[in-house]
Amino acid sequence: MSTTRPRVTAGVGRPARLIVFGFGCAVLLGTVLLMLPIATENGTSPGVVTALFTATSAVCVTGMVVVDTATHWSTYGEVVILVLVQAGGLGIMTLASLLGLLVARRMGLRMQLTAQAETKTLGLGEVRGVVLRVIAISLVVEAVTAIALSARFAIGYDMPFGRAVYEGVFHGVSAFNNSGFALYATNMVPYATDPWIIVPIMIAIIIGGLGFPVLFEIGRRLRGKLRRWSLHARITLLTYAALTAFGIIALTAIEWSNPATLGPLGVPGKLLVGAFHGVNPRSAGFNSVDVAQMSPASLLVTDFLMFVGGGSASTAGGIKVTTFALLAFVIVAEIRGEPSVHVMGRRLSAEVQRQALTVALLGVGAVATSTFVLLLITDFPLDLVLFEATSAFGTVGMSTGIPASFPVGAQVVLVVLMFVGRLGPITLGAALALRERARRYELPEERPIVG
Repeated sequence: MSTTRPRVTAGVGRPARLIVFGFGCAVLLGTVLLMLPIATENGTSPGVVTALFTATSAVCVTGMVVVDTATHWSTYGEVVILVLVQAGGLGIMTLASLLGLLVARRMGLRMQLTAQAETKTLGLGEVRGVVLRVIAISLVVEAVTAIALSARFAIGYDMPFGRAVYEGVFHGVSAFNNSGFALYATNMVPYATDPWIIVPIMIAIIIGGLGFPVLFEIGRRLRGKLRRWSLHARITLLTYAALTAFGIIALTAIEWSNPATLGPLGVPGKLLVGAFHGVNPRSAGFNSVDVAQMSPASLLVTDFLMFVGGGSASTAGGIKVTTFALLAFVIVAEIRGEPSVHVMGRRLSAEVQRQALTVALLGVGAVATSTFVLLLITDFPLDLVLFEATSAFGTVGMSTGIPASFPVGAQVVLVVLMFVGRLGPITLGAALALRERARRYELPEERPIVG
């Protein structure tokens, strides 16, 4: 026992470190590419911090910016951002696994473990099929969304065909990968009340935010090959739907009469914009009204939704809806005085409960610490700073616009927060840990007073 366990834990930790290394290399490469003079409209280098911030935001599928994407970056720069978004959404290690399949027609144990850690699969034998299905689902959803958007741009707005296709592809990829990058200075505000633009983006956001394990189950269910949903799929679908409905209702109601947001719109426009902003905090980051003009109550609701995020193994960030739901089940069981936690006919193991608690508390710590640091080095109020920190951690990218006015140190804080938020506190912690140690004995039990 003692001779085999350390080897197993080391094997599990190594892929996590490789994932961190892979994402770090992608950010570094993106930074170098965006620092080239050809990447900007005016033909001058944007500077290290601007390039680093944008590259991190793209690889971490965040969408937060310190310069206007539409006017600052050239077509070359926009294509670099798009490629980084695609790579980050699929996962650097998933792409590496696919490359290994195409070149060598086989995968070694280390490559399979790496892909397993990134895609959250369980069996090594499933990895090849999972990688191919991840690629297939991504490309199909992005293609359908791009076609719908391109057709609308060309027909409804008399946009030249080539430009319509380019913008359709860019926003289709951005939507599915929950990145929130847009080719307009005011994001999606020009199309706020156009359902032919807004609805396809919303659908792509939802599909990308559910997570590939859930999408696989939905596919098997539609083909009649699955009779019973897994506990993970049921928790994800129910919690995702409940939080999305809450966000839509809350934000629409709060902003209904706000003259700077929903107030001037008709009822259909208000409902569409409210739905769009209820969906985007899952991790997408698009906006169809000026976020800076929202009420503090709306910002707080959005903070909560961004912190929770989307489904596990999805393009979304946050602590994930399953983590939030599991903690809620633990609280309910504790209030009832039940000795174990039962969820939908299944019992939750103590390991799962500890993992959910760890992820949530590390997330709270990351947001709280970064907010405190940002308050020390900037002059902006708490509600705006908290919003930006939560958006960065949740890799949402929705912004009030203040990061562009942040000093370099504050922008670097957001870069670190986006990186940590994309990889997840548990993955990052495992990657940095030298090794795991098995406990060889237990100490006497004692119960301190709680509360």
